[in-house]
Amino acid sequence: MRTRPRTRAVGRGPRGVLSGCVVLALLATVGACRVALAPPGAPTTWPAEWAGRWQWQWQLSGVLDPTVDADVFLLDPVATTAAQTAELRSRDRRLVCQVHVGSVVPTDPDASRFPTAVRGAAARRPQSRWLDVRQWDALRPVLADRFRLCRGKGFGAVALADADGYAHRSGFPLGFDDQLLFNRRLAELARSLDLSPGLVDDVPQVAALAPDFDFAVNQECVRRDLCAKLLPFVEAGKPVFHVEYTGSTADFCVTTVGYGFSSIRKDRELDAWRVSCPVP
Repeated sequence: MRTRPRTRAVGRGPRGVLSGCVVLALLATVGACRVALAPPGAPTTWPAEWAGRWQWQWQLSGVLDPTVDADVFLLDPVATTAAQTAELRSRDRRLVCQVHVGSVVPTDPDASRFPTAVRGAAARRPQSRWLDVRQWDALRPVLADRFRLCRGKGFGAVALADADGYAHRSGFPLGFDDQLLFNRRLAELARSLDLSPGLVDDVPQVAALAPDFDFAVNQECVRRDLCAKLLPFVEAGKPVFHVEYTGSTADFCVTTVGYGFSSIRKDRELDAWRVSCPVP
């Protein structure tokens, strides 16, 4: 069994300016030094001047560690309790829930609400099935309730996972435009429910979807040599939250920080352990 020391962030996000605020308090208000956190009931904001400077954490397994030195937490809305989100919000953390919008597994609490006709071939997760994203009328009510669960637990943003069924053998004749329409509809739905929408992977559609989403979450763009394709988000002043599962931060951080990403190293099980790249 590996034993790894706890690694603190080399650089800091907005909280890293707090010490400077103490000095500046004699000249200006503390509020002017900090990035304001949206109150409950409002979508999370992502000030352009902080793009690339957020420290973030992605945890979907294990016991949640609220003390991780990160500004942004990407979490499972079903497993995370309202008490946990309240604690994180009390620490001025920005909270993003991950919602699988293009797949379903039998253990999902709402699995029975997806008609058999919209379930296709095996997807990424064990026992999961791709959904027919052309069937908006059937999918919208279920996905809207998944978003409402996030909102009700105190999340201010939602990251849309499995939003790229068109690029896989989904069991349906899904085209690029079918997925594009579905993803745009989801972004609009999230906004209508006071959630900031983020796109997970789906790199081939980034150029088209960057105007519709507030941030991107990417896995292994360095290993896959795809990082340049995420630049539409960076150029628009929007965060790119990036993770690599292999390699050393000493190697890939040079690339991703140069691109303006917020990068971390994680294990694939996405437990609490992380190593972060420095931020500007």
